[in-house]
Amino acid sequence: MERIQFAMLVVWYAIGEERGVMADVRRAMPNVDPVANLIADWPAQPACEAESYDLEMKILRAEDFENVRVLDGGMASELEFLGADISGPLWSAHVLEEQPEKVLAVHRAYLEAGADVLLTASYQVSRRGYAEFGLTAERADQALLRSVELAVEARREFAGRRTLIAASLGPYGAALHDGSEYRGDYDCSFAELVAFHRERIAVLAGSEADLLAFETLPSLEEVRAIGEALEPWPGLAAWFCFNCPDGRAEEWQVAHGELLRTCAAVAAGFPQTVAVGINCTQPRWLPLLLPELKAASGKPIVVYPNSGEGWDAERRCWTGSGDPENFGTQARAWFEAGAQMVGGCCRTRPEHIRQVAAVSGALFLN
Repeated sequence: MERIQFAMLVVWYAIGEERGVMADVRRAMPNVDPVANLIADWPAQPACEAESYDLEMKILRAEDFENVRVLDGGMASELEFLGADISGPLWSAHVLEEQPEKVLAVHRAYLEAGADVLLTASYQVSRRGYAEFGLTAERADQALLRSVELAVEARREFAGRRTLIAASLGPYGAALHDGSEYRGDYDCSFAELVAFHRERIAVLAGSEADLLAFETLPSLEEVRAIGEALEPWPGLAAWFCFNCPDGRAEEWQVAHGELLRTCAAVAAGFPQTVAVGINCTQPRWLPLLLPELKAASGKPIVVYPNSGEGWDAERRCWTGSGDPENFGTQARAWFEAGAQMVGGCCRTRPEHIRQVAAVSGALFLN
């Protein structure tokens, strides 16, 4: 029993020392039992702040992506297909908290379809976004971690395969709930942008996510802000994906108007960057935009466009075709044009990903 108590005290000491509180404990309890005093006499170690963590599991090299070809598909839209209500401003974050089993079901469906990468249900989760609805920062942080836990749980069910987990992080505009991530016209300072992203990075840095997926980025300024926010964690892995909407894509531009090539080149220069790409963009623009990504850097390219359907705001319905077989045909062309990883965004479903996986197998396994 004494050995067990001693071991428990050692652990307690180590945790307290790491959190920088042991000095206060020593002052408050100078006459604790002899075992605790023995531990307290050990040389103190410098406190380790969370922002200085350099987790080895996050260090991904180029060879780690050699056989990673297939991303998953849409999360929020698939949750809606499963009967979840995503009408609220926090989208799938509502489901993450209230019906986590549905999030798990979506992850399973994409793994069964052949996905090599799972994106977490955290795109819309942030302290700023939660605060707008009277929810605490702690609750937002817990939701971020819970999103990773659900993806890890799904991955364990497919233990015979290697699956990466990418923590989905939407841009600042996603927290505003006004569509500004598709414009990039934020009314905030650069310092506020940095702080917004650093808060979430700090939470996820110690999670089981393999990388951070910065998605639907609309501007060069936000790319630079994320780069600064990442600085305390040089060992993390991240990819940067841009939104090129209609009216911008034909000019090779991201939503705010900067050239995609410029944005991708800046992102590729960060030590944490493992890939650059495009998401939440109409598939028809990828043949025009992929050469810009190739010209920007030698980083792997990741693309996950939407289904190709359009939203008619007046009639409140989707228009156009989102045919999975056609999506797979296009995916072949994207692979052949230089994309290393292909998946889907809004309105893509497991069948779309199954088609991508079939194309990937035909191209790279023969």
